[in-house]
Amino acid sequence: MRVAVVAGPDPGHAFPAIALCERLLAAGDEPVLFTGPRWFDAAREAGIGVRRLKGLAPRAEDDDEDAGARIHQRAAHISTEILPEMSAMLPELVVSDVLTAGGGMAAERLKLPWVELSPHPLYLPSKGLPPIGSGLAVGEGVRGRARDSVLRGLTARAIRRGELQREQARASVGLPPQDPGPTARLVATLPALEVPRPDWPDNAHLIGPLLWEPTDHVLDLPPGDEPLVMVAPSTAQTGHAGLAETALEALEGAGVRVAISMLDTPPANLPPWATAGLGRQDELLRHASVVIGGGGHGLLAKSLLAGVPIVTVPGGGDQWELANRAARQGSSILIRPLTPESLRDAVKRLLDDPTYTQSAHSAATTAAIVSNPIDICHAAASAGR
Repeated sequence: MRVAVVAGPDPGHAFPAIALCERLLAAGDEPVLFTGPRWFDAAREAGIGVRRLKGLAPRAEDDDEDAGARIHQRAAHISTEILPEMSAMLPELVVSDVLTAGGGMAAERLKLPWVELSPHPLYLPSKGLPPIGSGLAVGEGVRGRARDSVLRGLTARAIRRGELQREQARASVGLPPQDPGPTARLVATLPALEVPRPDWPDNAHLIGPLLWEPTDHVLDLPPGDEPLVMVAPSTAQTGHAGLAETALEALEGAGVRVAISMLDTPPANLPPWATAGLGRQDELLRHASVVIGGGGHGLLAKSLLAGVPIVTVPGGGDQWELANRAARQGSSILIRPLTPESLRDAVKRLLDDPTYTQSAHSAATTAAIVSNPIDICHAAASAGR
């Protein structure tokens, strides 16, 4: 089966898409990844065909201050830009990242079935949850339910505005304004990070995290036998700045070793008890006792799958939501605002209290109850024939 997989170049979205392509390849399918050129070489080395995801650059008429306009208007433009190459590869299915809606629009324009990939929990609004992004648990009792109802009312106008923007964007490329949605939704998270809702879509499937390492290099560990703390600053533009430097300041003299895993240039003048650079995070997690990160889904899922508790220092985007979910699950401590003192205290608590590690191991066990994304993709393609 030929599959076009569409995802933006941000690591939090490109990496899960590459991981899905690897799964498709292993199943005998022929995936082609539409993304940014930063990941072309690594994808090709894995045997994945690549195409440039055109249309990502801002245009003069784009309003990047408006998230809805940015997502929907640019999605329509992207669908036009990638349509010729997508059509030429004769795909039988399109998989489109949730933030790269142009892939789904292009599929519709080619009258192809398509599947939406959410590389995190399901973020659709629900009549039974507080607004996604609030970080709040479901309200309990009369007052809690009333609170959630009020909050949903406050966000309803923004949601409707986004729906209208999507309708206008679809109409601009000749699609019916009403969005029928994908054939299926792949929700690539651990069940432990998902929350029950009364209106879970019938076509949404929990498939477990899709994880991919951008390097084969294994980072050298600092010498000694003290507990290892892995620090992984957020790769998102909205992530908390200066996390690596604050961690080094906080953990000096704390009786731990530190390994900083990062895509960007590592801090200079590292102390002898620390190391930093690009290295496989799955290998570091085999040795780590605690993780410090921004709360992005990729790192959070890796840490929990490895049974390692995490200190989350959330920035923007969905990091606040995820950090709160992990804290409620019992495998994480959330810090805001970040100070060296609060970070040092949180690391000490995770090292001293075994219940956090136990909760991380408990979260990992939920990976056994997920669906196979390849089976879902094959079924979606068959349904579209």
